[in-house]
Amino acid sequence: MQWRRRHCCPIKMTWTVKRSLFRTHVAGLISLALLFTFILFFSHQDWLPGRSGPRENPLTYTIRGFRSPKGEANQNSSLRSLWKEAGYAAPKPLLNLSSQQADGVAGDAVGGGVGARMGVMGLGDSMSTNSSLQKEMGVGGRLSAQPYRYILNEPFKCRDSTPFLILLIAAEPGQADARNAIRQTWGNESVAAGLGFVRLFLLGKRQSSDSLLQSSIEEESHAFHDIIQQDYQDTYYNLTIKTLMGMNWVAMFCPHASYVMKTDSDMFVNTEYLIQKLLKPELPPKQKYFTGYLMRGYAPNRNKDSKWYMPPELYPSERYPIFCSGTGYVFSGDMAELIYQASLSIRRLHLEDVYVGICLAKLRIDPTPPPNEFLFNHWRVSYSSCKYSHLITSHQFHPNELIKYWNHLQSNKHNACINTAKEKNGRDIHTKAHQSGVRRPRLYFLKLYFEYDCT
Repeated sequence: MQWRRRHCCPIKMTWTVKRSLFRTHVAGLISLALLFTFILFFSHQDWLPGRSGPRENPLTYTIRGFRSPKGEANQNSSLRSLWKEAGYAAPKPLLNLSSQQADGVAGDAVGGGVGARMGVMGLGDSMSTNSSLQKEMGVGGRLSAQPYRYILNEPFKCRDSTPFLILLIAAEPGQADARNAIRQTWGNESVAAGLGFVRLFLLGKRQSSDSLLQSSIEEESHAFHDIIQQDYQDTYYNLTIKTLMGMNWVAMFCPHASYVMKTDSDMFVNTEYLIQKLLKPELPPKQKYFTGYLMRGYAPNRNKDSKWYMPPELYPSERYPIFCSGTGYVFSGDMAELIYQASLSIRRLHLEDVYVGICLAKLRIDPTPPPNEFLFNHWRVSYSSCKYSHLITSHQFHPNELIKYWNHLQSNKHNACINTAKEKNGRDIHTKAHQSGVRRPRLYFLKLYFEYDCT
């Protein structure tokens, strides 16, 4: 009893103690209120689009901001108004630069105070005078329609037939293994089932002169007739040039193709599912159609240390228009010429998929959402034959992985999800057996394990 009286009874607090506790509580509440206000403030600043924040997406090189559909529609409207004038004169383009050159031009522009003059006009003014870029401009402020000569070309690919699908695959000159893997797998003509199919690898020229590599590329081209190459530097900053080269090729040499897909050399593409389930060859070809993984409401990355930095002098607007991830998008054949012609009056940006989205905005054509948001993936999807039989793209594949998983999918494509369903049923039986309290011999569960093994 003495212990309980001493340690369990409430202590009588003096006025000084009560006042001290009151002040502590008030200070804590004020601190919480200030913290909450601070969070609210920064949530409305899109993480200060000049800095990287937790919303930076390394795959999309943008900073995602919160914006309502109404605000997004207003943004699209304002972007379209940039090019509504028929007599729009294009600024000097940023073309054929190595990464160091591109950084230097961007840095020079930052110090020139051009951003203040550009204001809300977005792409409507030139970044600065640069005599080395004059050759990229044609008469009347339009970019040159044929700025680079062909080193390798396949102009007769569509001479005897009109293909249902053209694959434009961006590859680097030294990626012979990746090209061979694609030829054996999703880029093989057999996947089109007689519909007509053209596969083209898009190449520039390696920065350093490498006659041995170029000779091997020419031998590869002679063997497979599926490489087009132009005389520009094959760098990350010239991916836009590479994509436009492919679109211009379609417009010039294969204008009646039903559909085109642009993708990359490290992608897994379920070409059969793309053709049969999305494009549906039994139906008339669509017109002015463009789809892929939709990127909505993304803001330019203003972090100068980022690979995907977009200087405000090149693109001062707060948001990009809706665009599709460059890892894989599909469009109707008529769009190739439309996009290429639109590009001739828009300054080049090094972010290829964003740039194509800007061309679409100028054309007033909105990308169509795919019927299933998981068809196009700009990330690596963990493999199972069931999942891969119901998607179109998955990212970041090495050539040997591509061959391995493609062959597995082909051998299981008619029952891709049966084993997965069996595994699920096996787990359900296992769970019910434990829940019912029935004790099963160990051999019973071993039997289930082998009977319901998944792919």
